[in-house]
Amino acid sequence: ALYGELAGLTDSPVIELNRAAAVGEANGPEAGLEIVDRLTGLEDYPYLYSARAELLRRLGRAADARDAYTRAIELAPDAAERRVFERRLAELG
Repeated sequence: ALYGELAGLTDSPVIELNRAAAVGEANGPEAGLEIVDRLTGLEDYPYLYSARAELLRRLGRAADARDAYTRAIELAPDAAERRVFERRLAELG
């Protein structure tokens, strides 16, 4: 609810991404993924892809999650973030 209010005050796609993560936790990964897949303006934002990957993983869509983590790795701003995404990708098997 708080992210919904905050999203109403700003046009920030990052706030909307955070709302998607919260919705995914509260209402299930499908609900969060619906929001993520409607987002625009974050095509070069690695956390869009890592959030999408996590929701896909929770839905049992490992191949799609791998693709999303691979994109997050490509866009990672530094080696530390890249390692986090690589570790999550490896956990998918």
